[in-house]
Amino acid sequence: MPSRVSRVNLPGASELFRATGKPDSAAPGVGSGRVRHDEKITVYISSEELMALEQARLSLRQAGISVDRGRIVRSALAIALAELEVKGAESDLVARLGAS
Repeated sequence: MPSRVSRVNLPGASELFRATGKPDSAAPGVGSGRVRHDEKITVYISSEELMALEQARLSLRQAGISVDRGRIVRSALAIALAELEVKGAESDLVARLGAS
């Protein structure tokens, strides 16, 4: 008795991958969003920081904002750098780094 092989229809590449553009220079305080990035850095964080980042991602998802952790980090970085530019030594970034 021959065995019957069932085929699974998988989505094509165009359905799996969205087109992305190059990042334009973002406005101060605005992350670059979901685009292909040319540069990469590695950041080491504690388990607690990773859990907090993941919790933030899930909270945003509950609020209807579906983003990945990288986009959250890029947005937070943009906010911190914009505040540093505006407030200088009075910024939260200077206060946090000065306290560490």
